[in-house]
Amino acid sequence: MCQDQGCCACEQASEAQQLARLEEVIAEYRQKPGGLIPVLQIAQGIFGYLPEVALKAIALGLNKSYSEVAGVVGFYSFFTTKPRGKHLIRVCMGTACYVRGGSDILAALKSKLGIDVGDTTPDRQFSLEIARCFGACGLAPVIAVDDDVHHRVKSNRIDDILAQYRTCEGDGNGKA
Repeated sequence: MCQDQGCCACEQASEAQQLARLEEVIAEYRQKPGGLIPVLQIAQGIFGYLPEVALKAIALGLNKSYSEVAGVVGFYSFFTTKPRGKHLIRVCMGTACYVRGGSDILAALKSKLGIDVGDTTPDRQFSLEIARCFGACGLAPVIAVDDDVHHRVKSNRIDDILAQYRTCEGDGNGKA
């Protein structure tokens, strides 16, 4: 059985349960200098993104203005206020990957998933982003799905790659 929240066999925690967990985290970091970023990171782990209700709770709990909390979230690209999919797909668009067909891979992923860059599939299985370089230029074009790097990707292999992540059976991280 899979351990991830929101997976086919897993039950997602209610918002009330998520907020209760967030309150515990806030209490733990309330007196710690520089606690805002760790609280935001943990909150994103709890919710899968940073909804407004979480940002308001963090601002109130850490005695900070909402604009300060939202400003930190907006500054760091790691944070997102939009729900992300269970699997994050990043397509390298660095020079080598672009020249070797990265834009074709991106177009194929957009078509297969029915989403654009920065969006998440309606079933919240996949989110699509662009990266600038994975440092694997000799293996271009490259995509990463979560922490798995796929190299020398061809458009006709996209279905096979996506199929590895579509189920929650297997090793517990979504791969069959």
